[in-house]
Amino acid sequence: MSGGPEMEHKQAPDEPTAGPVDFCRLDEAIRRYVRPGDAVHVMMGHSRWSALVRELARQHWGRPSRFTLIMASLSSLGAVLFRAGCLEKVVTVYSGDSFPVFTPNPVFQEAYASGAVEVENWSFLTYIQRLRAAATGVPAVVTGSVRDSSMAENEAYQEVETAFGRVSLVAPLVPDVTLVHAAVADRQGNLAIAPPMFEGVVGALASRRGVIATVEKIVDDLRPWSSMVRVPAHRVLGVVEAPFGAHPGGVYPGPAGARLPVRGYVEDIPFWVAAREATRGAEFDAWLREWVLEPADHEAYLAKLGADRLGGLVREAEEPGPAAAPARRGEPPSGPEKAAVWLADLVARRVAETSADTVLAGAGLANLAAWAGVGRAKAAGHRVALAAELGLWDYAPAPGDPFIFSFRNFPSSTMLLDTEQVLGNLVNGRFLRSIACVGAAQIDRRGDINTTRVEGGPYLVGSGGGNDVITNADEVLVVGTMGRRRLVERCGYVTSPGRRVSAVVTDLGILTREDGELVLTHVAPGPEPLADRVARARDRCGWALAVSPRLRELREVTTADVEELRSFDPEGHFLGRASRPATTTEATHHVAAATTAKKERKADARTR
Repeated sequence: MSGGPEMEHKQAPDEPTAGPVDFCRLDEAIRRYVRPGDAVHVMMGHSRWSALVRELARQHWGRPSRFTLIMASLSSLGAVLFRAGCLEKVVTVYSGDSFPVFTPNPVFQEAYASGAVEVENWSFLTYIQRLRAAATGVPAVVTGSVRDSSMAENEAYQEVETAFGRVSLVAPLVPDVTLVHAAVADRQGNLAIAPPMFEGVVGALASRRGVIATVEKIVDDLRPWSSMVRVPAHRVLGVVEAPFGAHPGGVYPGPAGARLPVRGYVEDIPFWVAAREATRGAEFDAWLREWVLEPADHEAYLAKLGADRLGGLVREAEEPGPAAAPARRGEPPSGPEKAAVWLADLVARRVAETSADTVLAGAGLANLAAWAGVGRAKAAGHRVALAAELGLWDYAPAPGDPFIFSFRNFPSSTMLLDTEQVLGNLVNGRFLRSIACVGAAQIDRRGDINTTRVEGGPYLVGSGGGNDVITNADEVLVVGTMGRRRLVERCGYVTSPGRRVSAVVTDLGILTREDGELVLTHVAPGPEPLADRVARARDRCGWALAVSPRLRELREVTTADVEELRSFDPEGHFLGRASRPATTTEATHHVAAATTAKKERKADARTR
């Protein structure tokens, strides 16, 4: 019986076919199943790293392996693969650091600027939707994101007229092989992962050849935890038992009463921070030798970390320590703190005025302000759910921990989901009213937002879930300190179109959309005359800022206001402190200045 072309076998004759799963060592898994030229997908749930990625870098260090890396959020450790020299292209959503703050990373910036690595930018939803198209075998999937942004220029995006109206489509994204760290596997090779799931497992189903997995533990039978079996053995090529294989990421075994049969552990934030700092200077090569190249295997890596450190991560997952006391108690409010307090006021008011169902916030300052604003709205009796793109719905933020994806927030969630469910079905759902709180490296007078790259300057970080929520939320509120480099006449790159941006809250006042343009409607209080405060706000804006005839004065920020915010961010990572790492905008300006100086030196050299 002969089938047409559509029935032809999709695998090349030498590719692995369905069969018994290979239970092997870490080095064997990479050597057997990853090939030069592959599109390698690193799957991200709440575990955002894998010993497999470290082994991939070790085996292909200095080799022109021409990999295409498909990875939603690179974070600081993505720089390991860049420095290995084995990448040709990256398909991603976020190219920056995550701990302790969200900032551009110079390794990514330099690679993209030089052309050593090509980058293809997407939003979280469109990235997942492209993988879904590949997994389901359809030629394209309809999306509600990306339209009117600079990402609409991507070849895999298209808008077409149909009998149902104009629709936006994204083409399939097909990895050759997918790397994942799961919590548990059984002896058939089925993989169990507890939610929240971030990008979900659609990439495992989209992968042309299949999945290579590290796991904390291999068990005889996973049927007692069948609700958390996410990847069937039929899609799995190899399994490696590697305890702490997600380090410095963590593993959440599930809520009390439904835990997988492993001990979980939290993210090793000091390790993330050390990796970030190492990428800033010449010591990165020494750091790579110490943590990637010299440990002979995963056991040697764990031995170097030490039992005390690893045990502490487990204990913190099981019994989180007390919240730290704010380090800046009694100090006057910083500029970011003032902006966050006024945004919290606005969030609480808009929830009351619109009966909003949900508030989703970006990371950092916007997140802290949303936490405070939603807390006030709930205290006033409003039924509003706090959401996070990782897959959290209706959660209560843990005091003393400002990180939006903290494992401490998982147990308080009403639902633990994934990004597609939170952003696609709930926050952007047709029948739920949503408010988005976000930051912006750049925002222009029309409300368009850029977090991807500065025209003629450096790369920033990318969209993350920003484009998805800013494009589709009912209302968007932006926060940040006021300055000409943030508030620009026009964004050269539009990560997120600004038509749903209703207000920009800053330390000097609030800009509100009126007749399609942002104008000054509220000014910060202060001892100076009103005219001087307005003049200062206008001087710090990158366009001729109009002033509303209905200008009002904001309230004074109180000690209680800042203490509430500092209870979430006791070390001042996002609220401002003298020794904090540079913010996204500040790091961007530093890199831009360095890039300009470098170009000038080259021009001088050519002249000489």
